[in-house]
Amino acid sequence: MTYVVTEACIRCKYMDCVEVCPVDCFYEGDNMLVIHPDECIDCGVCEPECPAEAIIPDSDGAAEKWLRLNRDYAAQWPNITRKGEAPADADSFKDVPDKFAKFFSDAPGKR
Repeated sequence: MTYVVTEACIRCKYMDCVEVCPVDCFYEGDNMLVIHPDECIDCGVCEPECPAEAIIPDSDGAAEKWLRLNRDYAAQWPNITRKGEAPADADSFKDVPDKFAKFFSDAPGKR
């Protein structure tokens, strides 16, 4: 089992999860994070840290699409090992539906 980041992270990108990850398996896109499934040790400490509830185990029925996306973009985006600043408007996007279709960016993070 591994954990994956879902669309709830898009435009929120709080990064509390990065701070607690013992293996630094998070990768940063322009407006979301992903978890590299081959690096995740399935400890689960990131899941309760996410204010947007964007992290789920891959055993969750909704995880299949997100597992592929996390794997693909973890190979393209830079690794992130420290918590950065969430976007100033993150809270206003927390409960917006269909964020992937509306806002997803495949661009890497800019650190």
